[in-house]
Amino acid sequence: MTAGALARAEGRPAHHVPPHIDPLTKLAGVIGWPLDHTLSPAIHNAAYAAMGLNWVYIPMPLRSGGDLMRVASAIRVLPFVGFNVTMPYKRLMLNICDEVATAARLAGAVNAVHVDDGRLIGYNTDGRGFVESLRQDADFDVKGKRAVVIGTGGAAGAAFVGLLLERAGHVTIAGRRLDAAEVMIDNVVSSLRQTVAVAVELGPKAREAVEAADLVINATPLGMAPSDELPVPPEWIQPGQVVADMVYRPAVTPFMDAAAARGARTLGGLGMLIDQGAIAIEIWNQGSQAVAPRDVMRAAATEALGAAVAAAPRGAVT
Repeated sequence: MTAGALARAEGRPAHHVPPHIDPLTKLAGVIGWPLDHTLSPAIHNAAYAAMGLNWVYIPMPLRSGGDLMRVASAIRVLPFVGFNVTMPYKRLMLNICDEVATAARLAGAVNAVHVDDGRLIGYNTDGRGFVESLRQDADFDVKGKRAVVIGTGGAAGAAFVGLLLERAGHVTIAGRRLDAAEVMIDNVVSSLRQTVAVAVELGPKAREAVEAADLVINATPLGMAPSDELPVPPEWIQPGQVVADMVYRPAVTPFMDAAAARGARTLGGLGMLIDQGAIAIEIWNQGSQAVAPRDVMRAAATEALGAAVAAAPRGAVT
C-alpha cells in the first residue's frame, strides 16, 4: 500500500503524508508571516513525489525582517535548492539576493529564490504564473488587450510585469495613492515596449478605465476576510469582461461573485498559485527538462482546501 493509500485508509488527507527523508534529501520551503493557511507545502511535496525528486518543502514562519536576514544567511550553507517568499517579505528579499532576474527587478518583489552554490538568485514567478493561469484557466490572451490592475503592492507589481512581458496593449494601475501607482510605472518605463501604461487614483478616472477594460485584476488582499469591502464598486464591471482575483482563499471571493452577477467571467487566484509554484520548481531543478505536474499540484491544493474547510469551526474563514 502506498503512503497516500495508507493515509486515505486511515482517514488522513494524502497531502499530510510526510515525504521520505534521508541524508541526501534537499530542502525547499516558504518564508512569510503568518503561514497558518499556506497551501504551498501540500502543493510542492505532491509535485516532488510525482517527479521523483528527493526534496522536502517546509513552512518557515518568520516574525520580522531581522529573522529573514538571519535565516537567509543560514540557507546559504544548508542543502536548500530554493525557497518561496510571501507577504510581507517580497520587497525586502529583493535587497537580500545576490542576483535578481529582470522580472523581479521590474516588479520590485521577489517571490522565489534559487540557491545556487551559496548564492541567492531572486525571481518573480507570480507574473508568469498569473498570465499562464489566464491563458489556461480563462482562455484569455493578454496581448493587445486593455487591463486594469487594482493595487500597488507586490502582487500588483507582479501582475503588471506579467502583462508587459505578454505585450498587453494598455494597462492602468489604479491605487488609493496616485504616487504609488506612478512609482510602479516609473520602475518599468524603459521596458514598456508597445504597452501604454497609465497611473490613476481610485475614483472617476479609475471607473472609466475599468469600464473600458477587457481584463480587471484585483491585486489587493481585499476579499480574504468576509468583512472586506470590494476593491471597486460592482457597477463599474461590464458584461463580457474577465475579472481576475489574485486572492485564492476563499476560492470564490465576494468580488468574483459581484462581477459574475454583472455578466463578467471570473478567475480566482488558485491557478496562479499553482502555476507560479510550478515555474519555481522548474527553476530550482536546473539542468532538467522535467515539467512540474500542474495537475498533481492542483489536486493537492484542492484536497488541502477541502480538508481545511472540513476542519474549520462553523463560520470560520479558511
